[in-house]
Amino acid sequence: MIRKILLSLILLLILGALGVFYISSDKSKSALILMTDFGVKDGAVAAMRGVALKLSPELTIHDLTHEIPTYNIWEGAYRLQQTAPYWAEGTVFVCVVDPGVGTKRKSIILKTKANHYFVGPDNGLFTLVAESEGVEEIREISSANRRPDSQDSYTFHGRDVFAYSGAKLASGKISFAEVGEVIPNNQLVMLDYPKSRFENGIASGGIPVLDIQYGNVWTNIDKNTFDKLGVKPGEMLNVKVLSKDSLVFQGIMPYVHTFGDVKEGDNLLYMNSLMNLSIGINMNDFANRYGISSGRDWKVEVSK
Repeated sequence: MIRKILLSLILLLILGALGVFYISSDKSKSALILMTDFGVKDGAVAAMRGVALKLSPELTIHDLTHEIPTYNIWEGAYRLQQTAPYWAEGTVFVCVVDPGVGTKRKSIILKTKANHYFVGPDNGLFTLVAESEGVEEIREISSANRRPDSQDSYTFHGRDVFAYSGAKLASGKISFAEVGEVIPNNQLVMLDYPKSRFENGIASGGIPVLDIQYGNVWTNIDKNTFDKLGVKPGEMLNVKVLSKDSLVFQGIMPYVHTFGDVKEGDNLLYMNSLMNLSIGINMNDFANRYGISSGRDWKVEVSK
C-alpha cells in the first residue's frame, strides 16, 4: 500500500512539473503583429516573416496592414491606436513606416502601461499609443539584437532590426530588459496634431484618417467631448471641414445612430466603431464628393 501511495505521489509530482513547464512555456511566447507601408507586391514582408520564423518557428504572426500610404507616419500612428487595444497583454507590434531609415533616428521598443510592446523607428509612429496607453519604458535596440551579419545593410531595418528583435522578444529569447539601454520617456518623438476639444459651443478636432472603403470622414472628436453640445439623436448640426484653416465644406446635417436613419444619399453625423464622431453619406462617398482628405492639416468643427 505504501509503495502504491509513493508511486502515485511521484506520478503527481511529474505531471505537476510538466504542467508548470507547459504553462510557463506558453506564457513565454506572444503574438507578433506586423504593420508596414511596404505593400505586398514584392518580398519585403515575406522576408520579415522569414527572419522571425527562422528565429522561432513556433511564433504566431499576424498582419495589421501593409497598406499604410508610403512614408505616412501619421496614418501608421493612427492604425496602431485603432488596433492595439483589442490584442492581449504581451503582444509585440513590429511597425515600419520609416522614411528616415539608416539615419540617426533611434530604433526602439516601447512598452506601454497596457503591457503592449511596439518595435520600430522613433519618428513619431508611437505618438498615439503612447498617449492612449501610457508609456511604461522605452529601450533602444542594441547591436546584439540586430540580425547577425547585417551591419552593412542600411535600408531594410524592418528585416534586420525590427522583425529580428521583435521576434526575439515575442518568443521569450530575450526579456525587455535585454533589448538595450533605457531612453527617458520624455525623449520619445511625438507628432503634433489637432486635439479633440470643446470651446465656445463648438466641438472640434482633427481628421486622422478616412474610412477608406466607404469614404466616411473619421474625426478624433470623442463622444465625451461631443456630448458637451447636449445633442439628441435626430437634431441638426452645423458642420465645417477645414484644411490649413481654409474652409472646404460647410453644411447642416442630422446626428443619428446609423446610416439607415437617413434617406439614401443624405449626409449624416454618427459615432464610429471607436466612438469618435464621423461624417458620412448613406450609400455614398462623402470624402470623394466634397474633396476631403485626412492628416494633421485637416480639422472639423461642429456646433448647434
